[in-house]
Amino acid sequence: MSVRTSDTSGRRRPTLAGVLLAALALLLTLPGAASADGSPHTSDIPERGSAHMGMGVIEHDGQGGGPPAGDRAVQTEGVDVSSHQGNVNWGSLWNSGVKWAYVKATEGNYYKNPYFAQQYNGSYTIGMIRGAYHFATPNDSSGANQANYFVDGGGGWSRDGKTLPGVLDIEWNPYGAACYGKTQAQMVAWIREFLNTYRSRTGRDAVIYTATSWWTECTGNYSGFGSTNPLWVARYNSTVGQLPAGWGVYTMWQYTSTGPIVGDHNRFNGALDRVVALANG
Repeated sequence: MSVRTSDTSGRRRPTLAGVLLAALALLLTLPGAASADGSPHTSDIPERGSAHMGMGVIEHDGQGGGPPAGDRAVQTEGVDVSSHQGNVNWGSLWNSGVKWAYVKATEGNYYKNPYFAQQYNGSYTIGMIRGAYHFATPNDSSGANQANYFVDGGGGWSRDGKTLPGVLDIEWNPYGAACYGKTQAQMVAWIREFLNTYRSRTGRDAVIYTATSWWTECTGNYSGFGSTNPLWVARYNSTVGQLPAGWGVYTMWQYTSTGPIVGDHNRFNGALDRVVALANG
């Protein structure tokens, strides 16, 4: 039976057990509380289709200062965008020094970016080298199914010197368990199927976008894609830090989600002619 004590005024004071229970109840309702499998708290789950590159980076990896400005001589500025940016002011980005862009085309096997045409064609028209990316949800369908959905939804490639190979955005699940309920071996198999299908459809090896901590947790730090697929690493800090196994260098680095105009800013590891070389295959 719960017992309460009274102060000299006759008011009842809660027991220590009652205080602890109330504190626990408050903790469980705080934003960001997650289950043991990394699932977000129910109140924090976003609308399906709203996922975008790097949305889990700060929560899982934190953030620090950006890269030193002196690196700009050997690295080329780029951005990534999705529907949450809406219609993008590509002229302002171009004038600020942004020369390449990636646009979210699809997610899972159920969502296509309604702003894709403005974003994909607008960046091209202003003079940027651009490509498309797919936000993977491996719990929804097979890697082959999602690769085909991506290519059919705008993620194809053409040898025009202005189109970058497609990107597999594989990172924390914003809708549930961080690794989408898959074992490390199952995740590697899913990624391999996506990559093989994309290559068979386009003739290009897709870029892999990920964060080192997610890759380690959800693939066991698998090293088998480093010799074929360029790496786009996410880390919001002054350096890229340790890379996932198999990659000795990165091709692109997403270094912030709070950059000018669109938020997500990136560095290509090389001058503009290297961006053109990647586009040309």
